[in-house]
Amino acid sequence: MSLTPSARLPVAERLRDMRALMLREGIDALLVPSADPHLSEYLPEHWQARQWLSGFQGSVGTLIVTAEFAGLWADSRYWEQARVELADSGIELVKLIAGQPGPLDWLGTQVRAGGTVAVDGAVMAIAAARQLREKLQQTGASLRTDTDLFAQAWLDRPALPAQSVYAHAAPYAVRERGEKLKTLREQIQAHGAHWHLLATLDDIAWLFDLRGSDVPYNPVFVAFALIGERSATLFTALSRVDSSVRDSLEQDGIEVRDYTDIASALAAVPVDEKLLLDPARVTVGIIENLGTGVALVEALNPTTLSKSRKTAPEAEHIRHAMEQDGAALCEFFAWLDGAWGCERITELTIDERLTAARARRPNFVSLSFSTIAAFNANGAMPHYRATEQAHAVIEGDGLLLIDSGGQYLGGTTDITRMIPVGAPTAQQRADCTRVLQGMIALSRATFPKGILSPLLDAIARAPIWADQVDYGHGTGHGVGYFMNVHEGPQVIAYQAATTPQTAMLPGMITSIEPGTYRPGSWGVRIENLVLTREAGKSDFGQFLDFETLTLCPIDTRCIDVHELSTAERRWLNDYHAEVARRVAPLLAGAPLEWLRERTLPV
Repeated sequence: MSLTPSARLPVAERLRDMRALMLREGIDALLVPSADPHLSEYLPEHWQARQWLSGFQGSVGTLIVTAEFAGLWADSRYWEQARVELADSGIELVKLIAGQPGPLDWLGTQVRAGGTVAVDGAVMAIAAARQLREKLQQTGASLRTDTDLFAQAWLDRPALPAQSVYAHAAPYAVRERGEKLKTLREQIQAHGAHWHLLATLDDIAWLFDLRGSDVPYNPVFVAFALIGERSATLFTALSRVDSSVRDSLEQDGIEVRDYTDIASALAAVPVDEKLLLDPARVTVGIIENLGTGVALVEALNPTTLSKSRKTAPEAEHIRHAMEQDGAALCEFFAWLDGAWGCERITELTIDERLTAARARRPNFVSLSFSTIAAFNANGAMPHYRATEQAHAVIEGDGLLLIDSGGQYLGGTTDITRMIPVGAPTAQQRADCTRVLQGMIALSRATFPKGILSPLLDAIARAPIWADQVDYGHGTGHGVGYFMNVHEGPQVIAYQAATTPQTAMLPGMITSIEPGTYRPGSWGVRIENLVLTREAGKSDFGQFLDFETLTLCPIDTRCIDVHELSTAERRWLNDYHAEVARRVAPLLAGAPLEWLRERTLPV
């Protein structure tokens, strides 16, 4: 079979060539998840196979291809985007809805008896592979994980990333690497294991106090780590680790080996010993290198919880990063208020200007995700992204939603604000007010220590549900420390499983971002980051509450202030007073005047 350079092929022709490969390999259905060997949320280009084959640009989605069918499963955040991007591709959008069959369920019922489903085992979690095998047993179909069809079809596939790895150094790296390894080994031993395999890039970067730029917006690098009772090995491309970083690692007893050596290292694990891993965060392909006698101990990566609980010195660095980020936002918004009617402003202009404002701030490294600047109808797509080919000019009346964030050496930021353009309608102001009330409700909450985080979701939704309105995404996600903007284990979403690992504990940083979306019209989301802290002890146990970290005014011009309760108004005024107190010293001129005006009491 002859394949032409794939960059020039439309999606329909890529599907045709892939189906020809499937026929030759005896494959009835091909499963293409949005994943890499590290099960990352955002993928290096080398592993963006689902995007390459489908043309769908969203960060999450699952593609299934058979001889007669091709479907892309996506949740409500991406329906509008997928509808546009899949048009004329021959791929059907299948909406993921709670309680309805997902892609694995579809395979379990649609693949013929005795048929074969293929997935690249290098990018499928152990837990997901087990689940799929169980579903396929219903019809006698089998799962094949030993082939990567994209190695044959994707002829111009990008190479593996090779950017340099660098140290996250003092004063921002405040935990000793040796102490983190000592604690981790104690946790491995407590699980009754001898070894621990880490594949998740944020856990590896955090454990070794290293950062990189292999994944857009996330300061991580492609690597594996294998921790033993007396050894620690980092597996990454040797060319990216300079002598100073290598020497520093060796001082803490850490060996650096090539990325591909992980296979032989796992094969060398003694067959009578136990390996600790997280089956949701390690792929089935990598553990196939283990000897058959190695027992698996399955649990959440201990580093996931340790990393989520920021120390007091880390929290102080984060507060300073928030002040600088707030100052950058004030500079941007002051420019925006002065630019209306004087120059042409598009959604792309918003991104350019806001990125430039952040880049001028001390210790700024990069954005923490692709800026969402969405005017009116585009705001109804929670993960909308403007492009050169498709973006809106901001003119007339309506609402502008801006969701953005920065990576600083001392912290990661994520904020969403609503900006009135011209004269918003009464309904738009009502939606903004309701969403603000939801954010305030959870920001003010006090709750038992250790409460499972999904249970907090209803607090933010209650003011929104009261008007019989809802939104499809979660209310909150964990945020890293100069690390991934999405971090576990906590998640504030009633749709999430209430497992013990989701317990809310002091030191966790979480977003609060309720919303309202009216497809084809507008969207509303208001977001702050908060730090979980001790609130006190009573006869009923320990309690926690939130310290709001984000420092930027909430534009009251799109809020019906008279609809706020006395307590809500007090929270808003206190918040604005704190923003003014801490950000004003970093500003002068028009940005300072803008800040003072936007933080006046209501």
